[in-house]
Amino acid sequence: MGIPRSSFYYKPKEKSPDDQALVSRIEGIVEEFNGYGYRRVRKQLNREGLTVNEKKIRRIMDERDISCRRKKRFVATTDSDHAYGVYPNLLADVVVTGVNQAWVSDITYIPLPIGFAYLATVLDLYSRKVVGYAVSGNIDANLTLRALYMAIQRRRPAKKVIHHSDRGKQYAASEYVKVLDFYGFQISMSRKGNPYDNATAESFFKTLKAEEVYLWEYRSIGEAEKRLSFFIEEVYNKRRLHSSIGYMPPNEFEEINNQNPGLVTLT
Repeated sequence: MGIPRSSFYYKPKEKSPDDQALVSRIEGIVEEFNGYGYRRVRKQLNREGLTVNEKKIRRIMDERDISCRRKKRFVATTDSDHAYGVYPNLLADVVVTGVNQAWVSDITYIPLPIGFAYLATVLDLYSRKVVGYAVSGNIDANLTLRALYMAIQRRRPAKKVIHHSDRGKQYAASEYVKVLDFYGFQISMSRKGNPYDNATAESFFKTLKAEEVYLWEYRSIGEAEKRLSFFIEEVYNKRRLHSSIGYMPPNEFEEINNQNPGLVTLT
């Protein structure tokens, strides 16, 4: 037909933004999600229909110093020196294949002008979604119970869900354990002094601090609670991309998993 062979193999190029527009969009993404590195930025651009080389994104971010700013500070939230009972780590050899099979719980501090507030959370291990949370000026079992009750009311899980936490007295307290027993949870705790046993919860707190807490100066517990609730519900669960679930937000991942059970198997 008189058509060059190259025409047969030609594939139209995918949409690619010009450099100035690309820089502006990268700046916008990192401004919204302060903890994003170049890999997540590329995934977000891909979701928006833009194909950009990962090396180019990294170069632009390095040249323009577009990167997250992380502050490091440590406040102990785990007090394992108590007389309550402790439980073995049930997650060590578990393969999680769906939602409401295993929940992980933990507490972190939130700096205030004077003192601290404390945030307790419950995450679904499979989807990484925060399913329960509570903020208080007191770091006690009442704080962790409020987060747990929110998770139970929202998810209404069947019995035998693994509830994993550290060995802190807020989780080992008799009033907390009684609630877990009443709803049929399997109680699991990290090994002593081993933060890797609760790595998913620690990873969430790292994201929370970098992308929310360190960007604000909360004036009160009420203001902190309002901002943290917004970040969890509107940013983390709904829009933030998670590498462990195929660079999707938890809400989207759960919707897809409801249609295709077992989409991802975690170990």
